[in-house]
Amino acid sequence: MRLAVAGFADETCTFCLEPTTQERFEPATRRGEAILDENRGIPNYINGFIRAAESEGATLVPLVYARKTPGGFQSWLTRECFDKYADEIAERLDGAGPLDGVLLALHGAMAVDGVPRPEAEVVRRARTAVGDDVPIMVTLDLHANEDEALAAVADGVFVIKTYPHVDTQETGEEAAQRLIQTVRGEIQPVVTCARPGIVSASIFQATEYHPMRDILDRCREWEMAEERMLYLSVAPGYAYADVPDIGMSIWAVTDGDDALARRAAEDVSQYAWGLRHALARDLPGPSEAVADVMQLVERGDRPVVIADGADRIGDTTHVLEELLRQGAKNWAIPGIADPRAARYLEERASVGDTVALRVGGWYNETSGDPVEVTGTVAFMGRPEYRLVGPMGRGSVVKDGFVARLDLGDNRQLVVSERMRGSNDSAGLTSVGIDIDSLDIIVLKDRVHHRAFWDDVAAVDYPINAPGIGFADLRQLSYENVPPNTFPINRFE
Repeated sequence: MRLAVAGFADETCTFCLEPTTQERFEPATRRGEAILDENRGIPNYINGFIRAAESEGATLVPLVYARKTPGGFQSWLTRECFDKYADEIAERLDGAGPLDGVLLALHGAMAVDGVPRPEAEVVRRARTAVGDDVPIMVTLDLHANEDEALAAVADGVFVIKTYPHVDTQETGEEAAQRLIQTVRGEIQPVVTCARPGIVSASIFQATEYHPMRDILDRCREWEMAEERMLYLSVAPGYAYADVPDIGMSIWAVTDGDDALARRAAEDVSQYAWGLRHALARDLPGPSEAVADVMQLVERGDRPVVIADGADRIGDTTHVLEELLRQGAKNWAIPGIADPRAARYLEERASVGDTVALRVGGWYNETSGDPVEVTGTVAFMGRPEYRLVGPMGRGSVVKDGFVARLDLGDNRQLVVSERMRGSNDSAGLTSVGIDIDSLDIIVLKDRVHHRAFWDDVAAVDYPINAPGIGFADLRQLSYENVPPNTFPINRFE
């Protein structure tokens, strides 16, 4: 049994300014056996494919897996970039020899200039290459924006069920196992999609907490109650791609029972609609949040993680400004992305120097003003480290240039040439920050960090700061959102 493996994945923030070209993809794109070699043993979709194939005696035929390099501030993919990789997948499928099935590792929130539903188009081109008799299974990120167009061309759609994303390997394994069963004639998969008309900011989508936990529990009830229900999951969607299929979608895969698939997907869709207001609640702004967090620390609740989910570029200064203004101590920001400031430090400073410079606030009007800081350069370099948390454990991160400034009173500010996160402690310890000494940790993140930091921090504190990823979606200007989409153009 020969199963092709390919992928083309991106989560495109269309509120960024510069288009995405193939130059952003090509350095990280892998072809042939390098796909399997690089991902083997890493808990992701591809390793899930590998595990299923090895356990069932199937042969994987790796073709091409295109994804972006880290960092950067790009928006819509150009049509040329999209066509390059979508066509390459189809061409390599056509030239791969006899195939029994296809596994496509996609994301679901790609946005392409002139292609309204890009993932469906990738699958459509793959379908043309292999024909109608070769089954195609697709894996999607939980932040996928998809609709019936994808269901029309795929034989199975498998959406991860956790945010933070700690089940990508399991989802890849499930998709591959179902493909193998399909090839053997043991099942006849039917896939359908339902859409309740809800868009939600990522910061409200954590699957261990209400309301997403309740919606996914509803899916588990269907899976346990119906023998022919193979897979039922929910993609709450990605709010920062201004595309026509934006928002929540429910995906049901059954063994030959279209009526069951539709009934289950519609039931979960209606259930989710009843919980919609929990996906659009108010959060405190930076000033209120910092004051509240300082009180939490004073009463002994430490450390507190401030989740600044609106900052998709890494340059916003709203929380930094408030920490300085309100006199907070013992805090760390593991990344203010500022290429100009980073370049200045790399060229003109050394470890041990005292420097004064303005950082952040350079991208657009939501970024805040640049903030003047004075501190001692405590670290400089391009750290390389392995992730230690549940998300991507063992994966190697290769940072761009970073400099850690000690501002006194254990106030640690990392200036970086590109956006960097710390979904686990490695992003901090790699630049010499002692996490046990901190009262406040500011992360440019929404939910992923919780897979690690919920076991470390006393409080996770999400905020609604300005940025191109506002938690309050009504503060963004959309052009392609369908009418009656909650909460953007319908809020009752």
